[in-house]
Amino acid sequence: MARVWKFGSDVDTDQIVPGRYAPYMRPDEDVGDAAFIEANPSFNQRAVPGDIIVAEENFGCGSSREYAVLALKRRQVGAVIARSFARIFYRNAVNLGIVLIISPQLVEELNDQDLVDLDLTTSMLNKNNISYPLPELPEFYQEILAAGGLSAYIRLHGCLPGEQRLESEV
Repeated sequence: MARVWKFGSDVDTDQIVPGRYAPYMRPDEDVGDAAFIEANPSFNQRAVPGDIIVAEENFGCGSSREYAVLALKRRQVGAVIARSFARIFYRNAVNLGIVLIISPQLVEELNDQDLVDLDLTTSMLNKNNISYPLPELPEFYQEILAAGGLSAYIRLHGCLPGEQRLESEV
């Protein structure tokens, strides 16, 4: 079971990890320990691996801080479900292998602190014995997630998803 942590619209990267907690400001600290440290101290103190973030529109807006996504990865967030994502946040999340799901229906159905089961292999989310189908993730995204992120995918395959490895690299 995963716990839902619900947020509103326009959650920016500074709310996810304030700038003063950036890895270069605190090189001996894990950036994951600063996730939502000010925006939602309860998340910061109680969220466990597999928990799910649910948000309204434009999640991850603001600056292109990759460490905001890295903090969620270090916290082992099971997925982020939102009506929409900021473009740079979305790309950073794909690169780091974070599951992002665009689903207005689930945003409506899920409430803060709900307990749910998220099954990415069957593309289903279950809440109180009600099953909700997840939108299918693009094939390239599934491949990146399976590898553990874009860098891991490239190390494994020697190219980007959808590209063919050059003959000289084979």
